[in-house]
Amino acid sequence: MLDRECTPGDVVRMKKPHPCGSDLWEVTRTGMDIGIKCRGCGHFVMMPRRKFMKMAKEIVTEK
Repeated sequence: MLDRECTPGDVVRMKKPHPCGSDLWEVTRTGMDIGIKCRGCGHFVMMPRRKFMKMAKEIVTEK
């Protein structure tokens, strides 16, 4: 679980890898829902903030 808020442009490591094999995601949108894009295949996902904060492991790079 993350200890702080993310901003667009941050790269986040998730607990479970995407089916393409990458566990790195770039935050593209914040608000009630968080938009993230897979760094491996480019797949875009929107998820509720609460679920994102639970699934995110760490911030790898900050913008």
